[in-house]
Amino acid sequence: MTSAAALAAVTAACGGGGADDGTIELSVATFGEFGYEELYAEYERQNPDVRIVPRKTGQGGPYHQALFTKLGGNSGLEDVVAVEEGYMADVLDASQRFHDLAEIGPDGVGPERWLDWKYDGGVDSEGRLIGYGTDIGPLAMCYRKDLFAEAGLPSDPEEVKPLFETWDSYFEAGDEFLAGSDGVAWFDSAAQIFNAMHNQLEVGYFDEDNSLTVGSNPGIRENWDRVTAAVQRGQSAGLVAMSNEWNSGFQESAFATKTCPAWMLGIIEGQAGDEHAGDWAVTDAFPGGGGNWGGSYLAVPTQTEHPEEAAKLAAWLTAPEQQITAFEASGAFPSQVEALDAPELTSTTDDYFGGAPTGELFANQARKVEHAQYKGPGDGQIQENAATTALQTVEQGATPEEAWRRFVDSAERIAR
Repeated sequence: MTSAAALAAVTAACGGGGADDGTIELSVATFGEFGYEELYAEYERQNPDVRIVPRKTGQGGPYHQALFTKLGGNSGLEDVVAVEEGYMADVLDASQRFHDLAEIGPDGVGPERWLDWKYDGGVDSEGRLIGYGTDIGPLAMCYRKDLFAEAGLPSDPEEVKPLFETWDSYFEAGDEFLAGSDGVAWFDSAAQIFNAMHNQLEVGYFDEDNSLTVGSNPGIRENWDRVTAAVQRGQSAGLVAMSNEWNSGFQESAFATKTCPAWMLGIIEGQAGDEHAGDWAVTDAFPGGGGNWGGSYLAVPTQTEHPEEAAKLAAWLTAPEQQITAFEASGAFPSQVEALDAPELTSTTDDYFGGAPTGELFANQARKVEHAQYKGPGDGQIQENAATTALQTVEQGATPEEAWRRFVDSAERIAR
């Protein structure tokens, strides 16, 4: 390889560059399914001087590990990078490595485009806009109508709402379900329930001074006690989310309810299969009034050679019209105010869930979210590596108090 060719290869590996014909190459890093494939082609048709280089990773964990490795080494980052909301705090903590999109982005892309809490989640402590909001995960509750009926519980989506009004009523219904069911658990895992409850707290694992609150926040301890008590009463199937056993649990009817951010519907259908079409239902009631679980942002690292062009692409991908296209392609639920009222969204129904009006349902759930919980550096690691792991030990026989000490100790190590 000639020295010129080697230089060109290095440039291409480190992000966007320029082709021999004068076009600009913009690399975009995503994980999972963002529904952008058709949009990339459309953007290139509208901007013939741009060629998009997609770099998609399957799982979010390995993707974000690689992202922060590249960030620490100050090399190798793409021109536009997706960041899941659980990791956004770590990006905001290193926001000097990213452009302020309010400065370099195109005109007319202001806070009014997004739901307030979504926009706020992309702003750093100095008021710089680091991420354009993509999708969100408004919460509803999914459940098995047939299993409810067999256990003597109401099964119509309107009739089950009182069961899901509060967390107390949810766990009480779980006890009633267990009394009438034949070996089926109430929910899939303690960690999935705990995470949904935690995201509803006004103060999470960190306060806005980035001080760890795990050992001192009464809301965290109260949620812990309620979830672990339900585990000890037999309500959890003890399945690790996204594991092979968890996937099989849908097909094997291992549990009767599922915390349901909008993106979960596709997972349920894919894992439960045609055999259970119509057995699953979704209702707009959610214990504690709703919340958000999931969603991402697009950010532009300072490493890019084409910051304005990268910001223009990111702004276009997150515009209401494109978010509707992404929703239709992958189920990524829009975070833009205009998109939430679009007929293409509000008219969406889901035959698998009995024809439920899922577009309108989740749009209403998104509007119930009043604020974005502050996430400190290491927030996502605490959820995945401290809370989840400790709760699994309870499902395996440890006492709630033993597991609580493990949770607090692990969180403190991560926060150091």
